[in-house]
Amino acid sequence: MAGNVNMKAFYVGLGLIAVAGGAAIWMAASRGGSGTEILEAPVPVGTATFPGYVIGADSAPVEIVEYADFRCPACAAFSILQEPDIKQRLVVTGRARLRFRGFPLHQESLLPHHAAQCAGEQGLFWEMHDRLMQEQPRWMEASRPLARFRDYAKGVGVDVGRYNECMEEGRYASRLLATRDEISALGLSATPTFDIGNYRVVGAIPYDSVLALVDLATAARGDP
Repeated sequence: MAGNVNMKAFYVGLGLIAVAGGAAIWMAASRGGSGTEILEAPVPVGTATFPGYVIGADSAPVEIVEYADFRCPACAAFSILQEPDIKQRLVVTGRARLRFRGFPLHQESLLPHHAAQCAGEQGLFWEMHDRLMQEQPRWMEASRPLARFRDYAKGVGVDVGRYNECMEEGRYASRLLATRDEISALGLSATPTFDIGNYRVVGAIPYDSVLALVDLATAARGDP
């Protein structure tokens, strides 16, 4: 029946989710947003799997890399309260670009991340990202979250038929798992986490702190 997403193929695509090491990753989600720590000279997280989604000019002197989970309340709060200022004051003005790398700490997080990537293949990742973050309490409590995801996707303008096919096939399941494993293997275990220049921030921070780190990163480059 049109509009009903059969997730059997999706779960087949997930296969046996890495039991060894995987459980620790899911449990690490409870740490998300519990505190903020700023570290100098972070170990860069590679992008051998999928580099994520970027907004902003390639010529921007600083990149803000956000590692986030759609089920993380602190990530949703950051998206709603801080990201509008980052986009308007830093991204639009060319001072920085913003990269989102999905880091699904919970097994249940794979579904909203997959929904966002299915919207992303139609060029609507950021619109779907915003809806998922804004509506987080509603879909997390819903008995049929997949129906809500489909409604959100339709609301941001996707071709629903193509979106349903993407979800039914579990088209990005392997990519999500590989990206998650790559990020966790390099030492990240909490969301949100940010890399800004030579600093890694574990935990959500206000816009003024993001701006200060962008200024430091810009100064370190010697850019005006």
